[in-house]
Amino acid sequence: MGGWRDMPAEALEEQYSPSRWSPRLGSDTVVQAHIAATAAGTRRARASVRTSLHVPYGDGDGEKLDIYFPADPSGTFPLLVYIHGGYWQCLSKDESGFAAPPLVSRGVAVVAVGYDTAPKGHMDTMVLQVRRSLAFLVQRYPGISGVYLCGHSAGAHLAAMVLSTDWTEYGVVPDIKGAVLVSGVYDLEPILHTYVNDALNMSREVAQRNSPMLHVTPAAPAAVACEVLVAVAQHDSPEFRRQSQEYGQALRAAGWSVSLLDLAGVDHFDIIEKLSEESYILTQELVLQLQAAHD
Repeated sequence: MGGWRDMPAEALEEQYSPSRWSPRLGSDTVVQAHIAATAAGTRRARASVRTSLHVPYGDGDGEKLDIYFPADPSGTFPLLVYIHGGYWQCLSKDESGFAAPPLVSRGVAVVAVGYDTAPKGHMDTMVLQVRRSLAFLVQRYPGISGVYLCGHSAGAHLAAMVLSTDWTEYGVVPDIKGAVLVSGVYDLEPILHTYVNDALNMSREVAQRNSPMLHVTPAAPAAVACEVLVAVAQHDSPEFRRQSQEYGQALRAAGWSVSLLDLAGVDHFDIIEKLSEESYILTQELVLQLQAAHD
């Protein structure tokens, strides 16, 4: 077998420490810069776009979302749901609106979902919350012409878990037409053996139950129409790159429509920060996905 199981503990820690792989900045600096960049981008978005902030989708303190509306929200519009990263233990929806301006200007509504991060939130809870937020949105906005998911890092994991949802218990089936999964973790088992699990406190059962890699559902006819883009950064660690590739292959083997995008010149952090830029390849890919479904 080989792979991560044969790595010394120290090497595994390094593989799952994305900040150590950035050639731009030191590991502490790159995380601080990321928080600053996404927070500033979100402030700009809130200042320039019509919003509905802190909308509760459940009863919990963390169960709130922010909606960034297109100029004319009266008709039908596609909905992009953004799920933030932060290794399931930091960041929030309040740093997650930075991608809204270039999309809202094209008639897309953008939603930043909040969820209870660890240690308050348990992995099962986070997955449930994100699924419930989608059910809430679809029921609240009947004019949605299709749902698109975008998740970064831990958020890509949560978005991938949404793709494996059995919606029967939610009383609604969201029309998920696309998903952009950026620098994600799709098999949680290696995480158990790293510092990341100190806050998450996952058992092996919890990790397996919440590993998208182990819950790839055969593509339903609707899922064939769902385009999944799995994106990874040149300067992501080899383990992050392997996880993206293997998850993309597993989806493809199950009949899903999948593209893999390996982005040159970016690391684990600026791969997503640049979504605030119109000309960025990932922004363009999102726009293409949204347009293709509506032509």
